[in-house]
Amino acid sequence: MNVRLAILLLCMVGVGAGCATRPAAPSSRNLLSAEVQEAIALFKVRDPGIQAFFDRSYGYAVLPRIGKAAWVVGGAFGRGEVFAGGTKVGYCSVSQASVGFSFGGQYFREIIFFRDKLDLNRFTMGDFAFSGQVNAVAVTAGAAAKSDYQDGMAVFIAPDAGLMIDVSIAGQKFEYDPTYVLREEPKTVLP
Repeated sequence: MNVRLAILLLCMVGVGAGCATRPAAPSSRNLLSAEVQEAIALFKVRDPGIQAFFDRSYGYAVLPRIGKAAWVVGGAFGRGEVFAGGTKVGYCSVSQASVGFSFGGQYFREIIFFRDKLDLNRFTMGDFAFSGQVNAVAVTAGAAAKSDYQDGMAVFIAPDAGLMIDVSIAGQKFEYDPTYVLREEPKTVLP
């Protein structure tokens, strides 16, 4: 039984890992950008105090739609955009696997604020996973005023749709893809 669960979990993580961090088509990137702006507006409506995090954080990542499903073994995946100083600097994706008493499905939105440049750099330097000490705060009126950075990050979530019962061990793993990749121009050889 445990072997089957482990195999199923690895398959689910593989499916999430196979999804590209940056949407391939320009129309998909435009749609993601619109969803990110909608998510930011929703967070500000649900808790106007979150504006303080936008104002004082060095950067932030917005994941406007993370889908999560489980039947004992679960998984989640979502894409978003990363900002520094209010300017988009790249794309990110999150994948999550869980094992435990959980079933159902849901969508949620997530914003991760980075206190300073070093914290954002840790996120963008490659594969990044949350440590067990980082807690997400559900966005409700006044929640941001009671929140602070933990390990250089402040994480807020907004449940969107669905129903899920979840008593499991889970970890989120993030990948980052910069908006612009500098490529070396080919050198011209003159005769």
